[in-house]
Amino acid sequence: MTRGKRVPPLELEGAQQQAALQALGRFLDDRFELELGSFEVQEVLDLISREIAPHYYNKAISDVQAVLSDRFASIESDLWALEKS
Repeated sequence: MTRGKRVPPLELEGAQQQAALQALGRFLDDRFELELGSFEVQEVLDLISREIAPHYYNKAISDVQAVLSDRFASIESDLWALEKS
């Protein structure tokens, strides 16, 4: 997935981390009736950050590369149109 480099897990900043923990805890309780403690919810979030989030991150990077590639091709085409003969 990372072309030979070991990338550290994705991490959220303070308020984002707390919001994610609260949302995940509520989801697990509402959907599966699992009332987990903060340590357990943190473990689930760590698993998601380590094992799942990188796939979404890489997909986002790939999507941006495709958009930029199309945009650069368009710019190149515009530049060729401006070339004087």
